[in-house]
Amino acid sequence: MSHQVPEDGTQLPLMEEFYTIQGEGYHTGKAAYFIRLGGCDVGCHWCDVKESWNAELHPLTSADQIVENAKRYPSKTVVITGGEPLIYNLDYLTRKLKEAGIKTFIETSGAYPLSGFWDWICLSPKKFKGPRPDVLNAAGELKIIVFNKSDFEWAEEHAKFVGDQCRLYLQPEWSKASEMTPLIIDYVKNNPKWEISLQTHKYLNIP
Repeated sequence: MSHQVPEDGTQLPLMEEFYTIQGEGYHTGKAAYFIRLGGCDVGCHWCDVKESWNAELHPLTSADQIVENAKRYPSKTVVITGGEPLIYNLDYLTRKLKEAGIKTFIETSGAYPLSGFWDWICLSPKKFKGPRPDVLNAAGELKIIVFNKSDFEWAEEHAKFVGDQCRLYLQPEWSKASEMTPLIIDYVKNNPKWEISLQTHKYLNIP
């Protein structure tokens, strides 16, 4: 990434921002302002926002402007996602959001050091670049995308390393949902520490 993103995080490569309903995981059904940052080298083949991978494609945007945009909406909750948002220093952006009375949520693969001040951390680790211990320890929610049967074992491996209060979710990968959902239902019935997460925004046909 030759984008010269300032190390202090005062400017960030903004791919898109939009007001919607949180579609998956612990906060499903809640209104939230999504901030999607460009740039990711984790490279999931089933990623539904591959256009986010190259940070060069997304303009460097003032973090102050992002905060001003977020303040316009009724919900005082922001979800920062990507791409992989922890590639960048998120201390400045999240501090400014909190000063504005906005709750800060993140969705991350956990592959980079944790920065920022968070009300909720959703960790969705990927096989191609595993999560760091600092993110595992801080996660409020562990969300495993189930693409094939081996992912259940992989989910259990990561569940060993999160805190006792961390919520555990299994989510069918969208293109395999009809195949994987029955397996997830059986797994959760047999292992009730896990819960099912669905991409409800796709059923509701909202972004």
